[in-house]
Amino acid sequence: MTDAPVVLITGTSSGIGHAIAERFVADGATVIATSRREVPIAGATWRGLDVADGAAVESLVADIVAEHGRLDLVVNNAGVQVEKPLAETTDEEYDLVMDTNVRGVFLVARAAVRRMRSQGSGVIVNVGSTAATHADHGMAVYNASKGAVQALTRAIAIDHGRDGIRCVAVAPGWVLTEMADAAFELADDPAAAKAAAEARHPVGRMGRPSDIANAVAWLASDEAGYASGSVFTIDGGAMAQSPVSS
Repeated sequence: MTDAPVVLITGTSSGIGHAIAERFVADGATVIATSRREVPIAGATWRGLDVADGAAVESLVADIVAEHGRLDLVVNNAGVQVEKPLAETTDEEYDLVMDTNVRGVFLVARAAVRRMRSQGSGVIVNVGSTAATHADHGMAVYNASKGAVQALTRAIAIDHGRDGIRCVAVAPGWVLTEMADAAFELADDPAAAKAAAEARHPVGRMGRPSDIANAVAWLASDEAGYASGSVFTIDGGAMAQSPVSS
């Protein structure tokens, strides 16, 4: 990557996306932060974006390349969740989650790849979830959407590696964000559920958004130049243990 990479990050209004944008600003990158809700980030340029709108995605990426001459990194972080099991999930809720979490990743990555291959380089980091392989209760469609993100990550990597493009994914476990709080609210005693979840983490705590931002920064760097097509689990060891371990 260049000394001052041009970086597009989706879903930056809160949580992990916000922390990723702050990290790249601190590292001296030119950061274009996007979300549907405006939350300014010092040092970054904010642009409103619905990632499920193909025309808007293509227009934004074209504008970035026209202004800066290149696009070095895309971080696909925008995501939503619906806290319902399969039987209670409506068609509209299915469309909401899949449009944002899967169609959005597809559209942004496609627009980026079309520009990156002409410059002969680029990195795409998709933010997935451990829910892709270890389903969370009561979030059927969210689990499915994150499985699709992992599959799409591998497909991009193998199709476009020879174009000079790397694609990887991070799979965060439980990270202290608004989305995690919404999941804990499903429990009869949310505070007790949160405390129990923390106790199950071998490192003794749940994740912070900065933990994921630090991993994304490394994966986007030249130091990770041989990493492509892989999913990197960042979960404090939670998924490494037996479900019946003490």
